[in-house]
Amino acid sequence: MTTESMKSLLVEGLQELYYAEQELDEALQTLAEETEDKMVSNAFADHRKETQEQIDRLERVFEHIDEEPKTREDHVVDAMISEHREFARENSGEVLDRFNMATGQKTEHYEIAAYGNLTSLAGKLGYDEAADLLEETLREEEQALETVSRGSEQFDQQEVAGD
Repeated sequence: MTTESMKSLLVEGLQELYYAEQELDEALQTLAEETEDKMVSNAFADHRKETQEQIDRLERVFEHIDEEPKTREDHVVDAMISEHREFARENSGEVLDRFNMATGQKTEHYEIAAYGNLTSLAGKLGYDEAADLLEETLREEEQALETVSRGSEQFDQQEVAGD
């Protein structure tokens, strides 16, 4: 990938995140539906609602930098979704629940890295309003990671106690 400028790098990153958030919106619905642990299922459903707001926020970011909202395929997100589909076809119950939690954590780490980098880049390029919007989403992603991590710990404690 050849990028002409720092702004192009920002735009391409935003396009990948726009794609990622749309794909993850669908994936979160799947995770919520197939996860048997109610607390974790509800966390995925709640994060889906937040993801929909983040998609709207990304559209506002595009507006602030005078760019049309477009998607650009994100191979990392595609790979995570593909890995999940394959695993879910062959597993169920508590094993799938735990895998879903790990998938949620991986996804949040990825999004935190992406939003963190784009927030910094937008700020350096003088797109302060866009940087503020990206920062808001970054904080939400950090909170989502904390929620999924806490849920994973509680799940693990319950499973150990139940064995």
